[in-house]
Amino acid sequence: MIQERILELTEYGLVTGLVEPEDRRFTINRLLELFHLDELDDEVAAAYAKRTPMTQESAEAALEGILNEMLDYAAEDGLMPEDTITYRDLFDTKIMSMLVPRPSEVIKKFQALYQISPKEATDYFYKLSRDTNYIRRYRIKKDQKWTADTEFGTLDITINLSKPEKDPKAIAAAKLAKQSGYPKCLLCKENEGYAGRVNHPARQNHRIIPVTINHSDWFFQYSPYVYYNEHCIVFNAEHTPMKIEKATFGKLLDFVEQFPHYFVGSNADLPIVGGSILSHDHFQGGHYEFAMAKAPVEREFTVKGYEDVKAGIVKWPLSVIRLRCADEKRIIDLADYILKAWRGYTDEEAYIFAETDGEPHNTITPIARKRGDMYELDLALRNNITTTECPLGLYHPHNELHHIKKENIGLIEVMGLAVLPSRLKEEMEILSDYIVNGKDIRSNEKIEKHADWVDAFRPKYPVINAENVDAVLKEEIGIVFKKVLEDAGVFKRDAKGQAAFDRFTATL
Repeated sequence: MIQERILELTEYGLVTGLVEPEDRRFTINRLLELFHLDELDDEVAAAYAKRTPMTQESAEAALEGILNEMLDYAAEDGLMPEDTITYRDLFDTKIMSMLVPRPSEVIKKFQALYQISPKEATDYFYKLSRDTNYIRRYRIKKDQKWTADTEFGTLDITINLSKPEKDPKAIAAAKLAKQSGYPKCLLCKENEGYAGRVNHPARQNHRIIPVTINHSDWFFQYSPYVYYNEHCIVFNAEHTPMKIEKATFGKLLDFVEQFPHYFVGSNADLPIVGGSILSHDHFQGGHYEFAMAKAPVEREFTVKGYEDVKAGIVKWPLSVIRLRCADEKRIIDLADYILKAWRGYTDEEAYIFAETDGEPHNTITPIARKRGDMYELDLALRNNITTTECPLGLYHPHNELHHIKKENIGLIEVMGLAVLPSRLKEEMEILSDYIVNGKDIRSNEKIEKHADWVDAFRPKYPVINAENVDAVLKEEIGIVFKKVLEDAGVFKRDAKGQAAFDRFTATL
């Protein structure tokens, strides 16, 4: 069986282009070595040769099954410490590493294709990242995705199921494992080719592309969890903290100049309104147009001395200023001017404070894109102040929404994509049963937190039954996400809030 799987995986490599025909025997021998086998039986090879050849499509569909059988064999043969998700992930990455070209080969091919077009280069690299199983296609397919139509456009909703749950044995092993500072974080360049450990994912099938951004050394890769099409990460070559400053705007615009079919943005640089990894300067981008990018400018304003840069307030739940200009330098200068103004801005009536007790609160989440010859830069104004009523942040999902979304609102959410926790899948399944069958939601500790929410929306629907309950819940989750974004807006969407927004732009 294992010999057949080795031949099958080698064919997968050949069909996807990971393995060149000249490297077929070499790849088979490397896989034999990995599984502590001395030879390939002639009979097995002869029988395999009679099989119907794979296509790209059939190869993709077969990969999960091939790897699972290989992992079962490895577990039975004692090649893994434990047969758990964590150790299986470590070992199947090792298996796939036998098929992955060296970094230098990947970089050379990327750069050669870039000379034809940036899109050809990214198409190649994205396919490679999926074919190597660095992006696990079969797990991504498990994510639940739908859209929600709102007055702000069509929002994207996803329940993230692609990140594997940590098993208890792995958690226990991680506690006992030696604490290592290598790699310093999940983004560092040292992850490329790293074998991993119980408390750090394996990255032997991971490749990164060096890019020069604004005269500094950065790297380009894809996110293993691809929340949207071609979800990429651009990260500083050095492990240096996130910082929003003038140079940030220059880097963002330089990236979209080099990759005009991609957008790119940065999380903010403060806790609560920032992303999950503030310790390493990085951006996220991709080949996708979010609702925020499609949202129109509601009203324009002019900044003295920058009359050549179009500026306006975007019709969006968060407070967003959009700048447009063909001159990269001018848009960078104005963005820096707005950032500095916002950093020091206080409006007590709107409950916006630049700082309290020396702690700064104001920052910006910036997103850049190229539209023809024009640069476009969205500046989402953020504030991380906390209050007694909102200890997790005033401009953060409020308490009544935590049953759906409690986590920070980072770049991806700002643009209109809800990344919701995996717990919701099970909770919504249970909730559906309770709603349809008229059971007491408050009697089940797993779903009791949803009871007030259900009580509030149930009167809207004349009938909720087995046929429509799923659609109802998806629609109502979409409404919650819209409210989450409104909570994150520093200037609210009512007349008072928009007047406060205008007060700020009038100071520019």
